[in-house]
Amino acid sequence: MRQLGEILIAEGAVTEHQLMDAIDEQRSRGQTLGRTLVELGLITESQLVRSLAQQVGMEFVDLSSYAVDQSAVALVPAVLCRRHNALPIARDGDVLKLAMANPSNVVAVDDFRSASRMQVVPVIATHDDVAGAIDRYCRADTELDELQEELGEVGDMAGDLSGLSSSVEDDAPIVRFVNLLITQAILDRASDIHIEPGEKDMAIRYRIDGVLHEMQRAPRASAAGVVSRLKIMSDIDIAERRKPQDGRLSVTHQGRKIDLRVATLPTVWGEKVVMRILDNTTAALDLEDLGLSESNSFRYRKSFTKPYGMILVTGPTGSGKSTTLYATLNQIARPEINVITVEDPVEYRIPGINQVQVNPKAGLTFAAALRSILRADPDVVLVGEIRDKETAQIAIEAALTGHLVLSTLHTNDAPSAVTRLIEMDVEPFLVGSAVDCVVAQRLARRLCTNCQEDQAFPTSQLPDKIRPFVDGVETTLSVPIGCSHCSQTGYRGRLALHEIMVVDEDLERLAVARSSSAEIGRVAVTNGMETLLMDGWAKVQAGLTSLEELLRVAK
Repeated sequence: MRQLGEILIAEGAVTEHQLMDAIDEQRSRGQTLGRTLVELGLITESQLVRSLAQQVGMEFVDLSSYAVDQSAVALVPAVLCRRHNALPIARDGDVLKLAMANPSNVVAVDDFRSASRMQVVPVIATHDDVAGAIDRYCRADTELDELQEELGEVGDMAGDLSGLSSSVEDDAPIVRFVNLLITQAILDRASDIHIEPGEKDMAIRYRIDGVLHEMQRAPRASAAGVVSRLKIMSDIDIAERRKPQDGRLSVTHQGRKIDLRVATLPTVWGEKVVMRILDNTTAALDLEDLGLSESNSFRYRKSFTKPYGMILVTGPTGSGKSTTLYATLNQIARPEINVITVEDPVEYRIPGINQVQVNPKAGLTFAAALRSILRADPDVVLVGEIRDKETAQIAIEAALTGHLVLSTLHTNDAPSAVTRLIEMDVEPFLVGSAVDCVVAQRLARRLCTNCQEDQAFPTSQLPDKIRPFVDGVETTLSVPIGCSHCSQTGYRGRLALHEIMVVDEDLERLAVARSSSAEIGRVAVTNGMETLLMDGWAKVQAGLTSLEELLRVAK
């Protein structure tokens, strides 16, 4: 049998000198040669596994590009794949090809042989590739379907609160059902989970990349039990079913702590539950992660690096306003600066920043909290949302008295933010003086890099509002196709489209004159502002999103 070092040298992965140095390092570390080579950065994990497969005379499979046979996956339970970190990838007659990170695990091979009743041939793949393929092909849907009968048998007993205490067994059908729902939503990169009781059954929907998808239907009788279980996990009053309630729960998934914000809403068929999945990695984003164009990034940085003034982020619900503000705070926050936020609710906890949760029942409104914050010697103030005249007035006065104020508004575009504040009865000259920058944004689905294709579009077939940006008879754009990586949607992930309006002297004069948002927009474009459509079109041409998606979000 050839040694690992000989194979790597023959393949040109390492030189003889590098191998000798690695062997010396291996002895001092007390670990295998392959692991030492990976940690020294001389080879990748994939190269190591490929060479080990060659050493033992087994086939190596790169699952990131392998066409997995879904019928082979369906031969065994998903729970078996997750338990052994192994996945059936092909079948040939009565032979099943099994991708494994550890092919010496004879117990796993025996389990797959018994479950499939076929002869099993192991092949080698990297641990991460196998885990990723299991997440793609062994969805929890199968396990959820298997729970349907058990949930049906539980029936009305599912609503018995005595059986759903916090000490309930982990293998109880309701508990397993709820855990699987949350796990699958996280794996699918969902932002929200909707649990909706109906007349005959209960629908489960996930919002993925901004679009709702129905994932599951459960027996109607199990709805009360599922809702009660979620209420217990979220520390919500399970006896109160007549009014909306809010709560929060945390789960650990693959070593990451993920928070979920839970809201209940009474409907005619029972309580609807919506869970917002709050991945704390979002709060640690840098501005570079937001996808700002070079010109927009320059304009925006120039605004938030000033010691005072107001920066507004506008857009509809779910357009990423909070993410932009948190990314900005990450750039601003330093030990020598006092940063205080007032939010409803506090979605992401950030170390080193003082965050205040609004509580209207206790009299702690945005306006009341903001007044107290200004007596706490802040340098930077983040107001979750400007909803009324009182909050707007205090925030603007704070911006005019040496504080940097960040906040959000619900408007369709950047110029409308100026007119919206004036409509709140804030003096126009104060608006023009205090507001330094307005960012309008939308979230568009990002094209899947694994399956997108280029297609030529004649200029005559493009929408009228796009034609002014096009030179020539036709233009080539990327279009969505669909593959296993993106669940056949053609999109995976999202990116932001931005419209950044810096309030200069011209716009200040228009604000004082109470000009319309259309007039403010025309002057802003003349002075260098890129509209949402212009920024989106640049990202369509760069192959980041599709024309269809641009027209959906930037009308």
